[in-house]
Amino acid sequence: MSPLLLTGAGASIEDVTAVARQACRVEVAPHVMERLGEARKVLDQAAASGQQIYGLNTGLGANLGTSVEGDAGAFQRQLLDGRGGAVGEPLPVETVRAAMFSRLAMLATGGSGLSPHVFTALVEALNGGVHPIMPSLGSIGAGDLVLMTAIGRVLIGEGEADYQGRRMPAAKALMMARLAPVTLAPKDGLSLINASAVSTGAGALALTDALTALTQQQQAGALTMEGIGANRTILDQRLHLARPAACQQAAAKALRDLLARDQVPAPTTLQDPLSIRCMPSIHGALIQAIDHARLAVEIELNSSADNPLVLPEDGQVLSTGNFHTASLSLAFETLGLAIAQCAAASAARFIQLTGSGRNGLPKYLSPVGGASAGFVPLQKTVSAILTRIRHLANPVMLDFLAVSEGVEDHATQTPLAVTKCAEMIALWRRLIAFEMMAAAQAVDLREGLALAPATAIIHAAIRALVAALAEDRPLGTDADALHAALAGTWVSQGEAAQNA
Repeated sequence: MSPLLLTGAGASIEDVTAVARQACRVEVAPHVMERLGEARKVLDQAAASGQQIYGLNTGLGANLGTSVEGDAGAFQRQLLDGRGGAVGEPLPVETVRAAMFSRLAMLATGGSGLSPHVFTALVEALNGGVHPIMPSLGSIGAGDLVLMTAIGRVLIGEGEADYQGRRMPAAKALMMARLAPVTLAPKDGLSLINASAVSTGAGALALTDALTALTQQQQAGALTMEGIGANRTILDQRLHLARPAACQQAAAKALRDLLARDQVPAPTTLQDPLSIRCMPSIHGALIQAIDHARLAVEIELNSSADNPLVLPEDGQVLSTGNFHTASLSLAFETLGLAIAQCAAASAARFIQLTGSGRNGLPKYLSPVGGASAGFVPLQKTVSAILTRIRHLANPVMLDFLAVSEGVEDHATQTPLAVTKCAEMIALWRRLIAFEMMAAAQAVDLREGLALAPATAIIHAAIRALVAALAEDRPLGTDADALHAALAGTWVSQGEAAQNA
């Protein structure tokens, strides 16, 4: 894989994923280092002039009115130690890498005043596989500084890190990676931690997963339409031009492409249940929510979110609220609701497929009938999963307390909004697996059905993992196997269409 070049602009969720999950190497454009040097000069000149600069020569939070005297570099170490209050299970390495890269992308815009050698040290730690042990609980979304402290402490040789899959003291990890601890200049500690890089990085990974799950959901929906003999006129382009709502046309086109064939089978009904008939509307709303969340994440990736902010062109250092991520939190709350709606429709289609028999399908999708349970026991599992998704869809961004003597009296809960959204995606993918299993069984039970080329590929991929149900057997194991494949390597919609 080619190295990823940091330029201070254009960083994407795909870049975050490549670095976090594929260990893509990061390189830095020369002009980025020049920009960092210019910003550092402006910061030092402002401090030398006697300007009060938050976190450089003043305390933080409620200590804003306290002047910092003496060794300003020592204060930066104290700042990191004093904010190491995160607790809980460590974040996965991929999330830590996503946070490290996200912070680098933000810093590359040149608004922090971070010393260039500290920036370089962070790049080297990421490329060298030195991953801070970052506890997961502590950020309320007013910047992720309590979590980000783990990164700053590792760079100075304190705390713990993961190196080559082993947890060890940070100093040892740096030594084994042939790196040295850095010395912090004034404001360097604050520049490393005062941003929402954990939220942004984790959000980028969640969006990557949402995009793949959306593709899989379209595949499951198309196979359900095949298996249940749905009326495909709902995908007619003219219908979606008549009401061009939220990416509805794009969702309908994806389904049309999956179902495309020379001879379209006659529908078995005039109108299907809403979970089938309204798929383009439901999926379109989700596409729009993903697009909006992508925009919010990529704005964060390519912006200066520091407080205070250095404006090199104007020679000024100003206080800001750019670290506050209300729009990012709202985007993921909205995305969670869109996922929940899509998941509910998938669950409803599963119930339609596995019920008392619809459109000529046998009861419970059992080929033997009688007392056979078929697929119907899985309806309870589907209901349990959907209930958990609906619970997670409840908003959290308004749940906060005023802290730091009322100075920090608003928060966004962005990390929690992103985390629960990621959990919903994993659960939604389980429902997709159930729908695929039921749809494949319905296809097998519908005599004389010739699938579209693309849906035939999807059906074959399912059957490579899960055999058709001939008699009652534990289907939970099959669902786990299919879910694991969906979460790993799975035939994409593009591959299905291309191979068709």
